[in-house]
Amino acid sequence: MTDRDAQVCERLVREHARTFHLASVFLPPEKRRAAFALYAFCRVADDIVDRADQARLHDADEDSPVARELAAHEAKLAEALAGKPSDPVFRELWRVMERCGVPEHVLRELLDGVARDLRPVRYETWAELATYCEGVASSVGEMCTYVFGVQGGPDVRATALRYARTLGLAMQLTNILRDVGEDAQRGRCYLPVQDLAMFHLTPDDVLHDRRLAQDERWKPFMAFEVGRARALYEAAMPGIPLLAPDAQRCAWACAIGYSGILGALERLDYDSITHRARMSHWQRLGVLWRVWRATPVIQPARALPGVAGPHLDWTPADPAAAEELVRLA
Repeated sequence: MTDRDAQVCERLVREHARTFHLASVFLPPEKRRAAFALYAFCRVADDIVDRADQARLHDADEDSPVARELAAHEAKLAEALAGKPSDPVFRELWRVMERCGVPEHVLRELLDGVARDLRPVRYETWAELATYCEGVASSVGEMCTYVFGVQGGPDVRATALRYARTLGLAMQLTNILRDVGEDAQRGRCYLPVQDLAMFHLTPDDVLHDRRLAQDERWKPFMAFEVGRARALYEAAMPGIPLLAPDAQRCAWACAIGYSGILGALERLDYDSITHRARMSHWQRLGVLWRVWRATPVIQPARALPGVAGPHLDWTPADPAAAEELVRLA
């Protein structure tokens, strides 16, 4: 029964997370299986919310079909926490929690984060959007850190968790920049209103103008947001050497592979309105090859005095100075 449960989770990863599925070859079998279980738990919740049509998206009614389905998913989590998982994904998740110590609060953080998409989507500031990204993606980075393991005690883990949460933030911002057009067609604009306003744009422009990518204001706006995402990736990278050696290459491959979407966006001249930036299969394989050849397993960090993880500053004085958005503590 457990092998079939694992196969269900792996199938979800293979169908929906190509970069991660490829990167997972670097993990030992037990950690790979655990990571697939976490992904499956998150994916099912995300798929439930994505089934909401545009009318239902703007209806906060707790009795809506999608809200009820998400509540049922949360109830299954409660069953798993009680040691009585009821389906393949939750049996695998319960196994991970038992073996790896993934805390309950981070699983609930993920569910609370995806539930935000059942309400109208509007984020006035980058800080507000970052809070959303923390819920739906930084939580995943934290889960994975428990599965990957760290090279040290509680202090090292606490630092590694902060870096992992920053990487999740970078990856979710990448998703948002890649999916602007697709989200707009579903009535969603995640881009911060204040950021848009700095470039004399509005959420209505994003939602209703399919020719926006040809507007002279769009390219500098997207260049600014891509710069922010790159700064977040750079801030997150020092956390990877803190992970257990047998998980580091997987983390490198995920980070490098996902950040490659930013380059794909640039090659599209930032047109994420009518195109979806993606890396080709061969480009993803190229990332794996470079990671395998050029990234040795890094030895345990010997000293971490005064290093608590990345410190994030979300209020740059100059829109052109995206690199100032992140400072390392």
